[in-house]
Amino acid sequence: MELTDKSGKWTGLAAAALCAMLAGCSVQRFVVNKAGDALSGDSTSVARDDDPEFIRAAAPFSLKLIESLLARSPQHRGMLLAAASGFTQYSYAYIQFDAEQLEERDFERSLQLHQRAKRMYLRARDYGLRGLDVRHPGLAAALRRDPVAALQSADGDDAAFLYWTSAAWAAAISQGKDDPQLVGDLAAVDALAARAEALAPDFGDGSLQGFLISYEMARAGRPEVARGHFERALADSGGHAAGPYVALAESVCVSQRSRAEFSALLDSALAIDADRYPDRRLENLIMQARARWLKSRIDDLFLPEAPAADQGDTP
Repeated sequence: MELTDKSGKWTGLAAAALCAMLAGCSVQRFVVNKAGDALSGDSTSVARDDDPEFIRAAAPFSLKLIESLLARSPQHRGMLLAAASGFTQYSYAYIQFDAEQLEERDFERSLQLHQRAKRMYLRARDYGLRGLDVRHPGLAAALRRDPVAALQSADGDDAAFLYWTSAAWAAAISQGKDDPQLVGDLAAVDALAARAEALAPDFGDGSLQGFLISYEMARAGRPEVARGHFERALADSGGHAAGPYVALAESVCVSQRSRAEFSALLDSALAIDADRYPDRRLENLIMQARARWLKSRIDDLFLPEAPAADQGDTP
């Protein structure tokens, strides 16, 4: 709509239309929602970035800006999803990973970071639950009473919220295993993850299946089921994502004491050319950093392999 004529003055028609629009919402709310649309829209530029440390520095400002806008427009689903996914990814890639790397060198600092990661994951979870509540009022409260029944109304349009909420909630539990109330929420996480898979099994081109590799092992310890999720993740991602290889290595292989497979999977993750798949560049670089760290710890995670028996003549 043209708001000005050639002299730069508002036309009568545009002014009338604007007044009609303002009758339904404030200028501030309109501007906030437009800014929210922009911030929560296409994140391709971030996904394609080749500098994880630059994103580490930039992410807190972006996330806090989204929170500030949500304070003015609390039911903006795009921003709620951006907050749920953003806080989950930031916590995993930077806070939790830092905590894990510090465990042997500075246990107290590592513990502080694990607690911070837990808080960030819970923050992400709460934004995800709010996003589900926008379309399904009361769902978040019902989820704790009867998770399966509460999620029956969820449909394909909720798949992203189901995924990010379950991922954030599961990660929070992994960081707070000493919190009985939090661990007691596992039934809700199970229901969210199951509903996400039922509605959109290929969500995120393998992201959901990659999450289910680790979740299956942490929740039920069923390596055969986790391996099924791994095969599906490879198919959905075209083998272009490092994440599924890393997830299988550190969950199933460590559990099964499969040192050789562990090493081979991490090598497969590291062999992916991140620049060849720019839409997954940042994700792959972050997961490859984790793969290198896990490889450096192989002797801590596995007993040394016994030397091969001498096949030569014995005296």
